[in-house]
Amino acid sequence: MERRGILRSAQDDKINLMRKVMVFGTFDNLHPGHLDFFAQAKKYGDYLIVVVARDINVKKYKGAPPAFSENARRKIVQKAKNVDKAVLGYKQNRFKIIKELKPDVVCLGYDQKMEIEILRQKLIELHVNAQIYRLAPFQPEKYKSSIIKQNEK
Repeated sequence: MERRGILRSAQDDKINLMRKVMVFGTFDNLHPGHLDFFAQAKKYGDYLIVVVARDINVKKYKGAPPAFSENARRKIVQKAKNVDKAVLGYKQNRFKIIKELKPDVVCLGYDQKMEIEILRQKLIELHVNAQIYRLAPFQPEKYKSSIIKQNEK
């Protein structure tokens, strides 16, 4: 069987049978809060896909560029426990990766601004049948990226 001109492997078939979970974030200065986020998300499935935000989008949404490049952040996330695949999101359409990888579950962080109802509607438009969960914080008074950056100054 072919997929986009590439022969499918047994590994591809195995992944397609697994319950795929997707999370999103910047993951600049990976910390225990991020690792807990990955662990919580992984409980909803077999295969965790972490979508790392592109540098241009981080600057657009957070008002400043990340400390580490998108490729450096992706490589660090890929090595994290519970992460099966770390990918970069798209620069123009942040929902394109959802349509492409078709997760069974999408987990949002406690502090991510995306409203569940808006995401649910977007999933319907993309013809992606995924459950959505908002995950609990892990010591947010200590392990929130903005607090960590403040304490580093």
